[in-house]
Amino acid sequence: MSNTHNHNHDHAHTKEVSNRLARAIGHLQKVKQMVDSGEDCSDVLIQLAAVKSALNNTGKVILKDHLEHCIVHAVEEGDEQMLEELNNAIDKFLK
Repeated sequence: MSNTHNHNHDHAHTKEVSNRLARAIGHLQKVKQMVDSGEDCSDVLIQLAAVKSALNNTGKVILKDHLEHCIVHAVEEGDEQMLEELNNAIDKFLK
């Protein structure tokens, strides 16, 4: 997705998103260690599901932030391209 909109602002949830991603990365590294050490496949799948859930929840925080800030600005400015980019991003996120 190209980031072609031309406005700058702080995202309210940047630190939260960064912390969530750091935790998900650590958890995914643990899952890799489980695979490398030959742990039970069922346990690996359960942990992998937890990583997917963490990433999905992080995506929700990003989407909320985007809607509250970027999209409000885009609507105020009549930025149809930003709205199209949001639709494309949502389609890809929900696949």
